[in-house]
Parts: sequence; C-alpha cells; structure tokens
Amino acid sequence: MSGGRLPAPGGAGQPGSAAADDFWSAYGRVSDDFYRGELTTADRERWESRRLTAVLRHVTGRSPFYRRHLAGVDVEAVTPANLAELPFTTKDDLRREMHGVLSGPLHEARIYYETTGTTGAATPCPRGEKDIATSNIAVRESWRRMLAARFGDRMPVVGLMGPSELYAFGDVFTAVAAELGACHVKIWPESPRVGFRKALRLIEELDVEVLVCAPALCLSLAKAALHYGYDLAELPVKLFLTLGEICTPQFADNVATLWPQAVVRPTLYGSQEALCIATGADSGALHLALPNYLVELIDPDTGTVLGDTGEGELVLTMLVDGIKPLIRYRTGDLVRIVPAEAGAPLPGPRIQVVGRVADRIPLGDVTLQPAELEAAVLEGVSGCLGYQVVIDRQPDGGDAVTVRMDLLPGAGPERGRIGEAVAARLRERTGAHARIVVDTDLDPVTHTGSFVSWKAARVVDNRSGPDRAALTARQVAHRYAITT
Repeated sequence: MSGGRLPAPGGAGQPGSAAADDFWSAYGRVSDDFYRGELTTADRERWESRRLTAVLRHVTGRSPFYRRHLAGVDVEAVTPANLAELPFTTKDDLRREMHGVLSGPLHEARIYYETTGTTGAATPCPRGEKDIATSNIAVRESWRRMLAARFGDRMPVVGLMGPSELYAFGDVFTAVAAELGACHVKIWPESPRVGFRKALRLIEELDVEVLVCAPALCLSLAKAALHYGYDLAELPVKLFLTLGEICTPQFADNVATLWPQAVVRPTLYGSQEALCIATGADSGALHLALPNYLVELIDPDTGTVLGDTGEGELVLTMLVDGIKPLIRYRTGDLVRIVPAEAGAPLPGPRIQVVGRVADRIPLGDVTLQPAELEAAVLEGVSGCLGYQVVIDRQPDGGDAVTVRMDLLPGAGPERGRIGEAVAARLRERTGAHARIVVDTDLDPVTHTGSFVSWKAARVVDNRSGPDRAALTARQVAHRYAITT
C-alpha cells in the first residue's frame, strides 16, 4: 500500500478470522488503487456495493439502535442506488441512544473519544483498529504528499496545537507523524501548562516549521508573537495545517500577510462521530476519502436527495464495519462537492465546507453561508489579526452590520482603505447598512470557533437573544481568557 501496509486487526470483533483477513486484503487493494489514481469506476462501485451490504449486516446484527431503526429492511436488497429509501441517522439519535448506537461492546474498541458536548450531550465515539487504520491512511497520504511538495526529502518538525484527552486530534496526528518519521511536539497554547509565551519559545527553539491548529489560532498566535516582541518574519513557521472550522481562501490569504514565510492549507475535514471525511492537498483543496464513505447531498430543509455533487447538506454512510459505523448520517454541514480535476495532487472529489446548516445568516436582502460572509469580510484584506461581525436592527426595520477588525498597527491610511472596501462590499452583497470599526481588543469569543461553531465565535446577532451555541461560546471564551 502507498506508504506502507495497513496493520492486520489484533482483537476488534473477531481477530484473525477469515472475514477479517479478507477485509484487510480487499481494503488494501482498493486503497492502493485509489491513492495511485488507478481505481476504476467499476471497481469502486463493486467495493461500495459489497461494503454497504457488509456494514448493514454488521449494524443490524450488533447495534441495538440500528436493529430497531432499520427493522423490516431487507439489508441484502439495499444498494447505493436505493440507499435513499433508508431513514436518516441524526445527531438527536446519537444523543438519545448514546452507547446503543455502537456495533459491539466497548471493550472491542481500542480507544475511547466523545464529542465536545458544547451544544448537546457529549456522545461516545470509540474507535476500533479498523476505524483507526482506515481513517488515518487518508491523513497519512495527504501529509506525505503535502510535506514532500513543501520540504522535499526532509521531514520538518511538526507542532500539534490541539487537545488530545477525549478528542482524536492528538492521537491521529501523533500516529501519522510517527509513520512518516517526522518529529512532533504538542504545544497547545490554550493549555494552562503551556500558554502562548512558552509555545512561541518552543516554536523558535525547536525550529518548528509546521503547525497543525484551528484557523483562529493562526491569528491568535500572530497577535501573541507581536505582544511578546517576536518578528513574525523571523519565526520558522512555513506551513499552517488547519482544521476544526471553516478556512476560506480569503482567510488563508490574510494569514500570509501576517506570517511572511507561511502558507495556510486545510489539512482535514471530519468529526469525532464520522472520523476523517476529507484531507487536504497542497493546492488548498480538500478531497473526500472515498473508500470509506458513500456520500449524498440533501436539501437541508426538506431532506430531498440532490445527488453526490453540487451543494447541500452532507449525508454519510460509512463503509468500514468498525465499532460505530453510521448509516445516512446527517452531518449538519453545508458543503460543495465537485469532481477532482485531472492531475490533482490527491484523488477523490473536492469538497468545500461552507458552514453549518444552523449557521446560515439572514442579512439584509440575502441569506449568507458562513464562508460567504467571511469571504466578504476578508477579501483583499491584509494584516487582520481578528474580526467579529455584529448585526443590529435599525429603527426602520433594516439590518445594520458592524465589522470589528483588529488590524496590524502602523498601517496608517491603509486602515481606512481596508475599512471602506469591506463596508462597500457588504452593502453591495447584502443591502444592509455596514461600517467598520478598528478594535485592538476583540471579544475573546472569537477564539472559540473550533470548540463551538464559527457563527457563535464570529457573529453577534443582536436582532434576537443568544442561542445555546452563543451562550456556550461565552463560557468557553471565559475559560480561554483565564488560561491565556
């Protein structure tokens, strides 16, 4: 297999069984062909059909929830073509059923994770050996190619800026760095045992060239570096690999104006529940890990299936019969999917995450997706250390938008030009009144996007009271302010 063989299972389910051996052999062939760009349409369809049947047998035989949820379904008759006849699995299902969703007892897993629980009950997300190996290979292939494109034959030191405890972040990237032979250091600046000052010292002393973090941390780290007297052009960081919230091209372009040596590339789109859905290429695009999923797009309001390309809410059916495979799982994410162009650095359709379904924002004459609002705010902007959008209702009933922006000091007249351009763009695209305020002391809630939601972190909507996500973000921001 590209970059090394997959490990054989050592205990999940039925270790050493003929069925397990058959899975690893078949998965290895399909994955090899996929990452070499040699997987034919016929072979992919044959793999998807066989794996769908295997997973449906698995969940109806071993998961109490799916035994009820799919009662009366002839799983042998379900194919990718008629998959839409099955009911959705929702986040509410996962919160209600908890361990009842699992396809097997917990001791068959290899590691336990759970969701953050910021907007609802934290749900169990254990992973078995099949889950870990088949999900991590997508990350490994992404990193192998991207690091080779940036650093050639040598491996850079990688800084992991994220929690590990009950979340997969630290374990996934630790494992992948080890497989690739890259030294890594865990320097999460929000940790009270690390903090920004120590993180920056370690980045400089250890010559850390790659940082894996949420997009907001690219800005927070720059602001902290300036506070502690660092020259951003002298720090060794050359590549930010981002995950956890939307990262638009406009955001990435702005980060490059703060960090002269660095570029931003999305590295992973996934979740605790659904594992690694897509990984990043050096082009800046995310590509779906096709051997592991069947993908559908639906209308988020009606549930109508829209196909597997275009724009809609992402629905996933997992093709690996691990400890918690999900069937027709509504992710709640709005995405755009298009076929990969010829010669793309990674195989699989390209996917762009435009925001959460719940984060759509009616503003003026339009409804904007999070990515559209961020693009409007940051298009052509340089030197922005952070921003927040405040929406108010005007006396005449119209909407007024105030964008608070933390800009690099010393820009002089450039600040006015940036502000005028942003305000004019927002007025043109939304019809709302818009103004820009330069504010070097932004609300700490802007750092909470990867913990709660992009909207809760970036938008204060005074037209209505704060929702549960906004209140949770406030609590997270309070802890952030204390620890940093």
